[in-house]
Amino acid sequence: MNWNSYIRGFTSFLKLERSLSTNTVDAYVHDIDMFVRFLELKKYSYSPKQIELTHLQEFLKWVNEVGMSANTQSRIISGLKSFYKYLLLENELNTNPTELLESPKIGRKLPDTLNLEEINKLIDAIDLSLPEGQRNKAMLETLYSCGLRVSELVNLKISNLFFNDRFIKVIGKGDKERLVPIGSVAVKHIFLYKDNIRCHLKIKKEDEDVLFLNRRGAKLTRVMVFTIIKQLAIKIGLKKKISPHTFRHSFATHLIEGGADLRAVQEMLGHESITTTEIYTHLDRDYLRQSIIQFHPRA
Repeated sequence: MNWNSYIRGFTSFLKLERSLSTNTVDAYVHDIDMFVRFLELKKYSYSPKQIELTHLQEFLKWVNEVGMSANTQSRIISGLKSFYKYLLLENELNTNPTELLESPKIGRKLPDTLNLEEINKLIDAIDLSLPEGQRNKAMLETLYSCGLRVSELVNLKISNLFFNDRFIKVIGKGDKERLVPIGSVAVKHIFLYKDNIRCHLKIKKEDEDVLFLNRRGAKLTRVMVFTIIKQLAIKIGLKKKISPHTFRHSFATHLIEGGADLRAVQEMLGHESITTTEIYTHLDRDYLRQSIIQFHPRA
């Protein structure tokens, strides 16, 4: 049972032909590796060409029994289907065993959001007497001002800041570029960080164009941004479970509650489909009630 050459080919296909980001490619390959480990656990020595629907169903039953969520199971199925579509394209097999594989039903979970007061409390809790304080303030202001993903934030480049036009260029999923407006408060704190903190760092050559750096002059990790936000939440006694993505959810929700066009928000978030953006229309009941009273002809 040798899957390595097939997985290497699949990895190249995802990177070169589908232009997927490194994180997405790693997730797909991780799911195929998990299936291979399952086959080894069961002492099945099947090649990809010998796999049948029953083997896949047995694997998914095992995945469910070990307690993986419906979202994770759905992602694993997506990875397996992509892998077998690739094998079909390469003429490695004639039939697709994943064709009848069904994903678990997933309820659309409404994302947690912060109100403006909570966002202000988090940002105000940053200790500006520490060298990293100004950086953290600039980061959180940018997260909220632009609705960035955490990967987009840590990869944000100085050469992609167009402050004269009040835009930044963001490299999103699949290396797709988009222009996002940036507010004056975020711009102010980026300048303060660049001119007073970042300029004194000994910056690693490969990270010279990266905006947000750690104390060693290297690009921040996503985990570090998670940690910074969680520590601030503890500091102010915030009971909500939050992450960098919470700022993105809040950005989108506040825009839509303020009357922003859904397609404009879609563009700013970098969503391919409008249906992904529609999850942010979970406006509070008072807002909905007021909207109906104000605009419905029979209210």
